Amino acid sequence: MTIQGEMIIGRRVVRGSAGTTRAFNPATRAQMEPEFGLATEDDVAAACNLAEQAFDTYRNLPLELRARFLEAIADRIMDIGPALIERASAESGLPTARLEGERGRTCNQLRLFAKVVRDGNFLDATLDSALPQRTPPRSDLRMRKIPLGPVAVFGASNFPLAFSVAGGDTASALAAGCPVVVKAHSAHLGTSELVGKAVRQAAEDCGMPDGVFSMLIGEGRVAGQALAAHPAIKAVGFTGSRQGGLALVRTANARKEPIPVYAEMSSINPVFMLPGALAAGGAKLAGAFVDSLTMGVGQFCTNPGLVIALAGADLDAFSASAAAALAAKGAGTMLTAGIHQAYVDAVGRRSGIEGVQLVGQGSAEGTGCAAQAALYACDAATYIASPALDEEIFGPASLVIACRDEAEMLAVARHLEGQLTATVHATAADRELAGSLLPTLERKAGRVLFNGFPTGVEVSHAMVHGGPFPATSDSRSTSVGATAIERFLRPVCYQDVPPELLPESLRDDNPLGLARMVDGTLQLAK
Repeated sequence: MTIQGEMIIGRRVVRGSAGTTRAFNPATRAQMEPEFGLATEDDVAAACNLAEQAFDTYRNLPLELRARFLEAIADRIMDIGPALIERASAESGLPTARLEGERGRTCNQLRLFAKVVRDGNFLDATLDSALPQRTPPRSDLRMRKIPLGPVAVFGASNFPLAFSVAGGDTASALAAGCPVVVKAHSAHLGTSELVGKAVRQAAEDCGMPDGVFSMLIGEGRVAGQALAAHPAIKAVGFTGSRQGGLALVRTANARKEPIPVYAEMSSINPVFMLPGALAAGGAKLAGAFVDSLTMGVGQFCTNPGLVIALAGADLDAFSASAAAALAAKGAGTMLTAGIHQAYVDAVGRRSGIEGVQLVGQGSAEGTGCAAQAALYACDAATYIASPALDEEIFGPASLVIACRDEAEMLAVARHLEGQLTATVHATAADRELAGSLLPTLERKAGRVLFNGFPTGVEVSHAMVHGGPFPATSDSRSTSVGATAIERFLRPVCYQDVPPELLPESLRDDNPLGLARMVDGTLQLAK
């Protein structure tokens, strides 16, 4: 499949006419071929209007057809072959093995949502029988969830496949029954075109309505804002900076009809090293921590940006081991020139904060957008008094916070902003302290994990990848896992609707074979 610099608007392959742009190789700092045409406002409107026209047809298709469409997308992505990995690596600086794993994750989550669709439990079918003899009488009431409408999805910089054109937001929205209009990320234009055309082919193969999927290329403050503001769009999925996410929230709230924005934005993912764990294996923990910190050049939203522990010899030994492990880490290529410059600037600002000391650094040798890893330290009082230390540094930098006692450790936990993750390393000797921390961490994070590191987000039914602000703009949702579909659904109650007009999920004979709540009792699928 040859990259042509094109967008997809429904069934049409289109070249934008609002100017041109090129992809960028962060390892060489060279622009790449070909030129890509940028979307006009008319292109944005055309994609949104097509999505609106496709909505009722798509959402009312049999669930089996929707599931097959998701599986076909996964198949078409795999059919692209090595060309997809080669282009994604050139545009992102990410190694082949990482991208092959990410491609597998992308296809696996599409197939997971195909299973979710077939199961039908996301419909939440609920029936309350009429009670005509009761005083007052009760009508026949039936409820199911329906899709919100067309969804705008913004590709993420750090996952050119799994959080991009056919990533988790797109997969969950299509699974819910929502047409999708994607704004491709400028950092991986060729990758996005290859995947976008694969989705288009899958839609054609499966007989999906024109407009069920579109992919636009454009400048975020123009095309992105126009997309979020278009009246056909009923929800937004976004992964990126706090600034970008909040700009979309403002646009969505300023509409005549405000819409939900599910924005994953900023998280520093604290790791609490409790005394027993540090005493039992601080050196091993330090090595694992540094591996997690530098994985993917620190460009994960779950990167461990804080370590909190009690001051003392064990923490000193941990810090020394972490500094030694960090010194052995080479400088890695960051995703874009902008991300690299933002990292360099943020590390420079952190070095200038009074009370913060540099503990260790990785190698500075590298070409292109290479980043030098860094580890800093301060005491808890300095951390709590310095708002700048709550800011996420997107890259391989972390901060060790030394607490005088358990009370100060709990104070640090209470001070934290909302997070995607919070981690506790503990032994049996630490159970009381861990138990004291857990209620606070539940309020602060969407995922609490013990004796591991957060840089690994399983795509499964139980996973939560979300959290209180500023980790996300809506703490009630997740962008990873089966329940991500719930972001794009809303409940509808059907009162005394004639049986022949009821949707299949609510009919007495249950033709879909769903598990349903009937008069307050769960009835399993037949």
